[in-house]
Amino acid sequence: MPELGHLERKDPRGVWSNEARDFTPWLAERLDQLGEALGMELELLRTESYVGDFSIDVLARDVGRDRKVVIENQLNPTDHQHLGQVITYAAGIEAGVVVWICPEFREEHRQAIDWLNRGLGATTEFYGVVLEVLTIDGSRPAANFRVVAAPATELTRSVRASTSTETSERGERYRAFFQRLIDTLREKYSFTNARAGQPQSWYSFSSGTRGFTYSVTFPGRGQPRVCTELYIDGGDAEWNYNALRVLKAQKEQIEREFGDVLDWQDLENRRACRVAYYRSGSILDPQEKLDEYLAWAVEHVRKLKTVFGPRIKAIRPRTELAEA
Repeated sequence: MPELGHLERKDPRGVWSNEARDFTPWLAERLDQLGEALGMELELLRTESYVGDFSIDVLARDVGRDRKVVIENQLNPTDHQHLGQVITYAAGIEAGVVVWICPEFREEHRQAIDWLNRGLGATTEFYGVVLEVLTIDGSRPAANFRVVAAPATELTRSVRASTSTETSERGERYRAFFQRLIDTLREKYSFTNARAGQPQSWYSFSSGTRGFTYSVTFPGRGQPRVCTELYIDGGDAEWNYNALRVLKAQKEQIEREFGDVLDWQDLENRRACRVAYYRSGSILDPQEKLDEYLAWAVEHVRKLKTVFGPRIKAIRPRTELAEA
């Protein structure tokens, strides 16, 4: 018989004595752990973000769907005040996702989250997450996020992300393609925490460095194409352009490592920039061609991460880069 350890649950206040001073900064640095529990890739935007007289604990972005994520945390059991706050925050910034974290969810509040998710025509997803602190045989404490309330199914998430009331045939093809892409990248390569494909022509993945994402797209203009890209948007056009310039200074070496010529785009008259790699193809092509595009996308979005990952981490913060 295997010898198993003894699992103990600890009071989170024994680890974080103060919510704002201790737990919120800790959480902001570990959004990947929360994202794994939610099936999303989360990127920190800021902490203590104000909506009127109230302050959002953590404001993040769901990278894959480019939606704002409000995260409200507390170290006490749920209460009516915080329920009102999460609804106020969702309305105040038109959040796509709201996450309420606490060590104990009262049943009436879990039911309230379920009711919000069933709302007719609702476009915001609400999640209730229990924060657990666990030890095994007196080990160091470890945090665990356990989802106790969420949108009913991944299909619900997909439908709500669509701008139309019914998913078109094209939209369903996009959803199926990106679902397979996400599953392959997650299960085979640990590339993403994302779990739900969307009826849209693109999907983005976190790079781990703010201002940069990796994407796979079916561009809508010109000839039918499939694209893998490094997308650059740190929130400021000048910073984006300078970041592209720093990378382009290494163009010869980057393309040699990548194995082909890349398309370096400063996207004139737009804020963002990108470095892209294309091939011909349409989402309306037969399934055997879509299988080919899927394998191509997996290979090249991983190759982009290998080539650009270390380089984007070395790019200086926006305030310094603009002076370079």
